[in-house]
Amino acid sequence: MPQHGSHLYTRSMSVDIRIALIGDYNPAATAHQAIPIALELASAKTGVAVEPAWVRTESITDPETQLQDFKAFWCVPASPYASMEGALKAIRYARESGRPFLGTCGGFQHALIEYARNVCGLVEAEHAEVKPDSSCLLVAPLACPLVEQSGDIVLEPGGLLYRAYGTSRITEGYHCSYGLNPRYQSVLFANGLRPTAHDPAGEVRAVELSSHPFFVATLFQSERRALRGEVPPLVEAFVRRLDA
Repeated sequence: MPQHGSHLYTRSMSVDIRIALIGDYNPAATAHQAIPIALELASAKTGVAVEPAWVRTESITDPETQLQDFKAFWCVPASPYASMEGALKAIRYARESGRPFLGTCGGFQHALIEYARNVCGLVEAEHAEVKPDSSCLLVAPLACPLVEQSGDIVLEPGGLLYRAYGTSRITEGYHCSYGLNPRYQSVLFANGLRPTAHDPAGEVRAVELSSHPFFVATLFQSERRALRGEVPPLVEAFVRRLDA
């Protein structure tokens, strides 16, 4: 398990595929407990050895230099981050470099903001948790908070999520109170980003970038399955991609 107070956490094994866990490690965060286990289970199942490392958001100032040795990126839950700008820089680097990217919960929310600002021209796009008075709340409070809730999710055929799970309907857990503001869907999904998972009411629960080898962001936290000893299908797909 991660060492308390450390800048980076790496597993004690000789490997060459490094994954940056973008976020601010908190031992009390359930997702932070689950993520290293999820990667370990996926690694054991696929035979793809990985080396996860926690990277604090406030430490990210020059991603082209600081993050170049990582082959993949996972923007993790537990926002607000110490540095929203650091997280956004890491997401942009992953997106533009074509390296595999996974975002869950807060990672989903910030992936939307990064894309809105740098691709869709919504330079004022904000997160209601950070700037609730912003005139462009791309990430807004959910009508029904999903803190420690589970729900049914419908996956779009043909997407990476659909292929990972092998079915069109799944059930996953959440720990969030914010999601995509429907007001901005038409702008956000007009440039290659596409919604590939919805709740039964049609609310967006995951997105993928069609022009990228592996760019998936989900509001739900599938990594929590690892705490029950299950290999999360999405994490397995993410790790398999690293050996492609």
